Amino acid sequence: MGHHHGHSHHHGHDHSTEKIRIAFFINIAFTLIELVGGIYTNSIAILSDALHDLGDSLSLGVGWYFQNLSKKGRDKNFSYGYRRFSILGALINSLVLVVGSIIILTEAIPRLFAPESPDAEGMIYFAIGGIVANGLAAWKLHGGHSLNERAVYLHLLEDVLGWAATLIAAVIMYYFDWPIVDPILALMISVFILFNVYKNLKEALKIILQGTPEEIDQKTIEKLLNEIPEVKSCHDCHLWSMDGQFHILSVHLVVEKFNSLEELAATKKRAKHMMHEQGIDHVTIEFETEEEECEPCLDEEKQGA
Repeated sequence: MGHHHGHSHHHGHDHSTEKIRIAFFINIAFTLIELVGGIYTNSIAILSDALHDLGDSLSLGVGWYFQNLSKKGRDKNFSYGYRRFSILGALINSLVLVVGSIIILTEAIPRLFAPESPDAEGMIYFAIGGIVANGLAAWKLHGGHSLNERAVYLHLLEDVLGWAATLIAAVIMYYFDWPIVDPILALMISVFILFNVYKNLKEALKIILQGTPEEIDQKTIEKLLNEIPEVKSCHDCHLWSMDGQFHILSVHLVVEKFNSLEELAATKKRAKHMMHEQGIDHVTIEFETEEEECEPCLDEEKQGA
């Protein structure tokens, strides 16, 4: 039969992988400098920003690693390929950030009641370094086309804004004896990190639990399929995502009893084309006649009874 599925989803990733790799090394190098700098300047705000940068470095590293890994495609162990490993990476990353944020909060909260004076001048230098390092990494990823690149670019822009806030706080503490500004900024950064972790975890868990992708409306999908002249009705429609970007659909289409294989092939081609236009990458279609009993539907009815 010579079935050839032209799934060329990974072409053109080399350039984006290279950009992410460069951004990763810039970020991880500066994160290590920050950790030393936070201890040296006695600034909990710089340490919390180091945690934020560590999270972004992990995201970059995971993105780089799994973008390379996903090129392997499917094998005997993973019939859908390695895309879902990126979700595992996101969960590990989130766990690291939650633990780190709790450590920062346990350090920052007591300092609200007993402020310790950080080295404001040292903080100013580190903040300028942070703006330059993260700005350079963001510039490297500017104009990226892949979702991965765009997501990382926005992360790095957040870092630049975080460092700008640190710079403002450091300048205030340089001219005024207000050491409480440091733990307040650390708390704000930690809350911001935890809010983003919550959003990422919610999204990752929805993918793992095979929830319907938010950007695709199942009713619209069913309406489009029912508009195909050869299709009498559709049912047993299941829609999920491998990694938040690669979406999968499986559906049963009810057709006329005496369709030829050529007619069915044409109907399938049309349906798949329509689904690809809706952002669905992998479509599995099963044809049925009106006289046939749909086994999965009967199973669902029994479970619901």
